[in-house]
Amino acid sequence: MIRILTTAAAATALLACASAAAAQEAAPPSGSWSFAVGAATDNRSKDTSKSDGDPFVWGEAEWESASGLFYAGPSFETVKSSGSELEVALTAGVRPEFAGFDFDLNAKHKWLVDADPATDDEAWEFTADMKRSIGPASGRLRLQYSPDTIGAGQAWTWAEAQIGWDFTDKLYASAAIGRREQETSVDYTGYNVGVSYALTRSLEADLRWYGTDADVPGEQYADSLVAGLSFAF
Repeated sequence: MIRILTTAAAATALLACASAAAAQEAAPPSGSWSFAVGAATDNRSKDTSKSDGDPFVWGEAEWESASGLFYAGPSFETVKSSGSELEVALTAGVRPEFAGFDFDLNAKHKWLVDADPATDDEAWEFTADMKRSIGPASGRLRLQYSPDTIGAGQAWTWAEAQIGWDFTDKLYASAAIGRREQETSVDYTGYNVGVSYALTRSLEADLRWYGTDADVPGEQYADSLVAGLSFAF
Protein backbone atom coordinates (compact mmCIF):
# COMPACT_ATOMS: atom_id res chain seq x y z
CA MET A 1 0.00 0.00 0.00
CA ILE A 2 2.94 2.35 0.77
CA ARG A 3 4.35 1.73 -2.71
CA ILE A 4 0.96 2.48 -4.25
CA LEU A 5 0.58 5.77 -2.37
CA THR A 6 4.18 6.82 -3.12
CA THR A 7 3.74 6.14 -6.84
CA ALA A 8 0.40 7.93 -6.87
CA ALA A 9 1.84 10.93 -5.02
CA ALA A 10 4.58 11.26 -7.62
CA ALA A 11 2.03 11.00 -10.41
CA THR A 12 -0.12 13.66 -8.74
CA ALA A 13 2.82 16.04 -8.49
CA LEU A 14 3.78 15.56 -12.13
CA LEU A 15 0.16 15.93 -13.22
CA ALA A 16 -0.33 19.14 -11.26
CA CYS A 17 2.95 20.71 -12.39
CA ALA A 18 2.46 19.90 -16.08
CA SER A 19 -1.15 21.01 -16.11
CA ALA A 20 -0.53 24.19 -14.12
CA ALA A 21 2.24 25.17 -16.50
CA ALA A 22 -0.03 24.61 -19.47
CA ALA A 23 -2.77 26.63 -17.81
CA GLN A 24 -0.43 29.58 -17.23
CA GLU A 25 0.69 29.57 -20.87
CA ALA A 26 -2.84 29.40 -22.26
CA ALA A 27 -4.62 32.66 -23.03
CA PRO A 28 -8.14 32.99 -21.52
CA PRO A 29 -9.95 32.82 -24.89
CA SER A 30 -8.36 29.43 -25.63
CA GLY A 31 -10.12 27.68 -22.76
CA SER A 32 -9.55 26.79 -19.12
CA TRP A 33 -8.18 24.00 -16.92
CA SER A 34 -9.84 22.12 -14.07
CA PHE A 35 -8.44 19.50 -11.72
CA ALA A 36 -9.74 16.71 -9.48
CA VAL A 37 -8.25 14.14 -7.10
CA GLY A 38 -9.87 11.43 -5.03
CA ALA A 39 -9.68 8.16 -3.15
CA ALA A 40 -12.02 5.25 -2.47
CA THR A 41 -12.10 1.89 -0.73
CA ASP A 42 -12.09 0.06 -4.10
CA ASN A 43 -11.35 0.99 -7.73
CA ARG A 44 -14.52 0.05 -9.59
CA SER A 45 -14.83 0.29 -13.38
CA LYS A 46 -17.80 -1.17 -15.22
CA ASP A 47 -18.88 -2.50 -11.81
CA THR A 48 -15.77 -4.70 -11.36
CA SER A 49 -12.63 -4.08 -9.28
CA LYS A 50 -9.37 -2.90 -10.85
CA SER A 51 -7.55 -2.91 -7.50
CA ASP A 52 -8.43 -6.43 -6.30
CA GLY A 53 -10.76 -4.96 -3.70
CA ASP A 54 -8.13 -2.65 -2.19
CA PRO A 55 -8.30 1.14 -1.73
CA PHE A 56 -7.04 3.39 -4.53
CA VAL A 57 -6.31 7.00 -5.38
CA TRP A 58 -6.82 8.89 -8.64
CA GLY A 59 -6.31 12.28 -10.23
CA GLU A 60 -7.11 14.09 -13.45
CA ALA A 61 -6.64 17.40 -15.23
CA GLU A 62 -8.92 18.65 -17.99
CA TRP A 63 -8.60 21.47 -20.50
CA GLU A 64 -11.92 22.69 -21.93
CA SER A 65 -12.29 25.04 -24.87
CA ALA A 66 -13.96 28.41 -24.37
CA SER A 67 -17.09 27.11 -26.12
CA GLY A 68 -17.23 24.01 -23.91
CA LEU A 69 -17.29 21.76 -26.98
CA PHE A 70 -13.77 20.32 -26.90
CA TYR A 71 -11.81 18.90 -23.98
CA ALA A 72 -8.66 16.88 -23.30
CA GLY A 73 -6.36 15.94 -20.46
CA PRO A 74 -4.26 13.39 -18.56
CA SER A 75 -5.28 11.18 -15.65
CA PHE A 76 -3.94 8.47 -13.36
CA GLU A 77 -5.34 5.81 -11.03
CA THR A 78 -3.78 3.12 -8.87
CA VAL A 79 -4.60 -0.45 -9.92
CA LYS A 80 -3.45 -4.04 -9.52
CA SER A 81 -2.98 -5.42 -13.02
CA SER A 82 -0.26 -7.56 -14.61
CA GLY A 83 2.30 -6.52 -12.01
CA SER A 84 1.49 -2.82 -12.37
CA GLU A 85 0.16 -0.58 -9.61
CA LEU A 86 -0.43 2.54 -11.72
CA GLU A 87 -2.47 3.26 -14.85
CA VAL A 88 -2.09 6.55 -16.72
CA ALA A 89 -4.22 7.83 -19.60
CA LEU A 90 -4.78 10.64 -22.07
CA THR A 91 -8.34 11.50 -23.11
CA ALA A 92 -9.77 13.81 -25.79
CA GLY A 93 -13.39 14.37 -26.72
CA VAL A 94 -16.30 16.61 -27.61
CA ARG A 95 -19.49 17.53 -25.72
CA PRO A 96 -22.12 18.65 -28.25
CA GLU A 97 -25.80 19.33 -27.57
CA PHE A 98 -28.60 18.23 -29.88
CA ALA A 99 -32.41 18.11 -29.58
CA GLY A 100 -32.30 18.69 -25.84
CA PHE A 101 -29.72 15.95 -25.20
CA ASP A 102 -26.14 16.34 -24.01
CA PHE A 103 -23.57 14.10 -25.69
CA ASP A 104 -20.03 13.18 -24.64
CA LEU A 105 -17.89 11.42 -27.26
CA ASN A 106 -14.30 10.63 -26.37
CA ALA A 107 -11.24 8.48 -27.03
CA LYS A 108 -8.85 7.42 -24.26
CA HIS A 109 -5.39 5.85 -24.54
CA LYS A 110 -4.34 3.97 -21.39
CA TRP A 111 -0.97 2.61 -20.24
CA LEU A 112 0.10 0.39 -17.35
CA VAL A 113 3.28 1.65 -15.68
CA ASP A 114 5.99 -0.93 -14.92
CA ALA A 115 3.87 -3.93 -15.92
CA ASP A 116 5.26 -7.47 -16.13
CA PRO A 117 7.50 -8.15 -19.17
CA ALA A 118 5.64 -9.18 -22.35
CA THR A 119 2.37 -7.72 -20.97
CA ASP A 120 0.08 -5.94 -23.41
CA ASP A 121 0.32 -2.75 -21.35
CA GLU A 122 -1.65 -0.23 -23.44
CA ALA A 123 -5.11 0.04 -24.95
CA TRP A 124 -7.60 2.36 -26.64
CA GLU A 125 -11.07 2.91 -25.18
CA PHE A 126 -13.90 4.75 -26.94
CA THR A 127 -16.97 6.12 -25.11
CA ALA A 128 -20.27 7.61 -26.27
CA ASP A 129 -22.68 9.09 -23.68
CA MET A 130 -26.16 10.53 -24.23
CA LYS A 131 -27.67 12.44 -21.27
CA ARG A 132 -30.91 14.26 -20.48
CA SER A 133 -32.17 16.06 -17.37
CA ILE A 134 -35.79 17.03 -16.67
CA GLY A 135 -36.20 18.82 -13.36
CA PRO A 136 -34.58 16.73 -10.61
CA ALA A 137 -34.55 13.59 -12.80
CA SER A 138 -31.69 12.63 -15.08
CA GLY A 139 -30.79 9.75 -17.35
CA ARG A 140 -27.74 8.57 -19.26
CA LEU A 141 -27.06 5.91 -21.89
CA ARG A 142 -23.43 4.83 -22.33
CA LEU A 143 -21.71 2.69 -24.97
CA GLN A 144 -18.02 1.82 -24.69
CA TYR A 145 -15.72 -0.23 -26.89
CA SER A 146 -12.10 -1.32 -26.87
CA PRO A 147 -10.54 -3.21 -29.79
CA ASP A 148 -7.82 -4.73 -27.57
CA THR A 149 -7.90 -4.30 -23.81
CA ILE A 150 -4.91 -4.16 -21.48
CA GLY A 151 -3.50 -7.54 -20.49
CA ALA A 152 -4.50 -10.87 -22.02
CA GLY A 153 -8.01 -9.80 -23.04
CA GLN A 154 -9.14 -8.82 -26.51
CA ALA A 155 -12.05 -6.66 -27.73
CA TRP A 156 -14.99 -5.84 -25.46
CA THR A 157 -18.15 -3.71 -25.41
CA TRP A 158 -20.01 -2.17 -22.47
CA ALA A 159 -23.58 -0.83 -22.65
CA GLU A 160 -25.12 0.87 -19.60
CA ALA A 161 -28.27 2.74 -18.61
CA GLN A 162 -28.29 5.07 -15.60
CA ILE A 163 -31.02 7.06 -13.85
CA GLY A 164 -30.54 9.73 -11.20
CA TRP A 165 -32.46 12.08 -8.92
CA ASP A 166 -31.44 15.34 -7.24
CA PHE A 167 -33.10 15.33 -3.81
CA THR A 168 -31.47 18.66 -2.90
CA ASP A 169 -28.71 20.82 -4.34
CA LYS A 170 -26.30 18.66 -2.31
CA LEU A 171 -27.81 15.15 -2.28
CA TYR A 172 -27.94 13.04 -5.45
CA ALA A 173 -28.87 9.38 -5.90
CA SER A 174 -28.35 7.17 -8.94
CA ALA A 175 -28.64 3.59 -10.12
CA ALA A 176 -27.20 1.93 -13.22
CA ILE A 177 -27.19 -1.45 -14.94
CA GLY A 178 -24.83 -2.52 -17.70
CA ARG A 179 -23.74 -5.45 -19.80
CA ARG A 180 -20.16 -6.32 -20.81
CA GLU A 181 -19.37 -8.69 -23.67
CA GLN A 182 -15.72 -9.80 -23.89
CA GLU A 183 -14.05 -11.89 -26.59
CA THR A 184 -11.64 -13.78 -24.32
CA SER A 185 -13.02 -13.23 -20.83
CA VAL A 186 -16.21 -13.41 -18.77
CA ASP A 187 -19.43 -11.84 -20.10
CA TYR A 188 -21.43 -10.35 -17.25
CA THR A 189 -24.18 -7.98 -16.17
CA GLY A 190 -23.21 -5.40 -13.55
CA TYR A 191 -25.10 -2.84 -11.52
CA ASN A 192 -24.52 -0.12 -8.96
CA VAL A 193 -26.73 2.03 -6.76
CA GLY A 194 -25.69 4.79 -4.41
CA VAL A 195 -25.74 8.38 -3.22
CA SER A 196 -23.42 11.37 -3.53
CA TYR A 197 -23.34 14.30 -1.12
CA ALA A 198 -21.61 17.65 -1.65
CA LEU A 199 -19.83 18.36 1.64
CA THR A 200 -18.57 21.68 0.24
CA ARG A 201 -18.48 23.32 -3.19
CA SER A 202 -15.32 21.31 -3.97
CA LEU A 203 -15.53 18.19 -1.79
CA GLU A 204 -17.96 15.35 -2.50
CA ALA A 205 -18.58 12.02 -0.76
CA ASP A 206 -20.01 8.94 -2.48
CA LEU A 207 -21.35 5.66 -1.06
CA ARG A 208 -22.25 2.98 -3.60
CA TRP A 209 -23.07 -0.72 -3.80
CA TYR A 210 -21.63 -2.64 -6.78
CA GLY A 211 -22.55 -6.11 -7.96
CA THR A 212 -22.29 -8.50 -10.92
CA ASP A 213 -23.80 -11.81 -11.92
CA ALA A 214 -20.37 -13.32 -12.70
CA ASP A 215 -19.66 -16.50 -10.74
CA VAL A 216 -15.89 -16.02 -10.55
CA PRO A 217 -13.71 -16.51 -7.43
CA GLY A 218 -11.77 -13.52 -6.12
CA GLU A 219 -12.44 -9.82 -5.62
CA GLN A 220 -12.70 -8.61 -9.21
CA TYR A 221 -16.35 -9.57 -9.76
CA ALA A 222 -17.41 -9.73 -6.09
CA ASP A 223 -20.19 -7.53 -4.71
CA SER A 224 -18.88 -4.61 -2.67
CA LEU A 225 -19.90 -1.46 -0.81
CA VAL A 226 -17.53 1.33 -1.84
CA ALA A 227 -17.01 4.69 -0.11
CA GLY A 228 -15.14 7.50 -1.81
CA LEU A 229 -14.14 11.17 -1.58
CA SER A 230 -13.30 13.54 -4.42
CA PHE A 231 -11.96 17.09 -4.45
CA ALA A 232 -12.34 19.34 -7.52
CA PHE A 233 -10.55 22.64 -8.09
